[in-house]
Amino acid sequence: MWERAIDKIARMSAQASDLVALWEEATEVIGGVVPYYWTPCWYTLDPASLLITSHYHHGLAEFPAQWLAEEYYSDDVNQLSDVALSPDGLSTLHEATGGDPSASLRWRRNLELGGDQELIARLRSHSGEVWGMLGLYRETGRPLFDGKEKEFLKAVTPHLAEGARRALLSGQAADPEGPDDPAVLIVTDRWDVESATPGVGRWLRDLPDGDFDAGRLPSAVLSVAGRALRTAEEPARPGEVAMARVLARSGAWVILHGACLMACGKPRVAVIIESAQSASIGELLMAVWDLTPREQEVTRLILQGAATEQIAKQLVISVHTVRQHLKSIFGKARVSSRRDLVAKVFFTHYEPRLRDNERRTICDKPVRGGPMAG
Repeated sequence: MWERAIDKIARMSAQASDLVALWEEATEVIGGVVPYYWTPCWYTLDPASLLITSHYHHGLAEFPAQWLAEEYYSDDVNQLSDVALSPDGLSTLHEATGGDPSASLRWRRNLELGGDQELIARLRSHSGEVWGMLGLYRETGRPLFDGKEKEFLKAVTPHLAEGARRALLSGQAADPEGPDDPAVLIVTDRWDVESATPGVGRWLRDLPDGDFDAGRLPSAVLSVAGRALRTAEEPARPGEVAMARVLARSGAWVILHGACLMACGKPRVAVIIESAQSASIGELLMAVWDLTPREQEVTRLILQGAATEQIAKQLVISVHTVRQHLKSIFGKARVSSRRDLVAKVFFTHYEPRLRDNERRTICDKPVRGGPMAG
């Protein structure tokens, strides 16, 4: 049963184009293997900062402001960023509190909604980027989440991460915010373009050896589509996601993703085209606080929860130099601590994105990732 559930989630993730639809379908499959109370909490995170960009919980249209304040200002256990950085990428509230969660704000908050146990699982892709989190809950008196259930979740979360990434890119392409947003091209097994999102022509004209106006697709698009189409020959296996990194005519690097779509009739391929330099939190921080490139690197690592020693090791600088950068960053951002810095970035640039995504979900519009630029 578990193998069939893993295979089903892998398939739906490989073809995901709508994030909420993916969450709802995955909710049903997971519930057949890992029983839970009410409904899961799904989150997307910005991989660059590990800050929340969206939240989906059936029956809870708006994430309470107090919960966000507790997530980013309080010193509690089982917080999303902690689990995202943990070795296992999975944690239960009972384990994190040594079996007595009564002192935890999270536990008291969950108990008010009828949930006693909490399990948080990281959605990390095979390439190592964290695209979201999953929260599952159980009522008082129910058995604790066991080892086999955790192993199942560890097996499906990489697929769910890839699905979340693909759905976010598809959503941005279908409803772009700016000219640099991704584009999606649907190609048939006869190499005909069935449909395309707005702005795809600009991307295709920038790729080498293609002629979009004459109807000739670039070789990179054909290669990615061909590799993805091969999966149609083995329907018993989850769909492969082909990828390619291409140097465009403009000198910028472009990434192409291809996923085979088997939902109706003959196989088709969705080719997603995006910039290799996706919307960067660094650019945003530079514009707001005039941070230097090195200060942006330090800030990005702070947002991800890195300690001073970890920052020094990763950037190959001394601990003293890191502390000097921190002093400068705190001064420019007008904060006095790491926690205040993380909270300020979240509530200035990520809570608006979260709230916008809540409204978009209600209106059946695609969810968007990354910080809000405005």
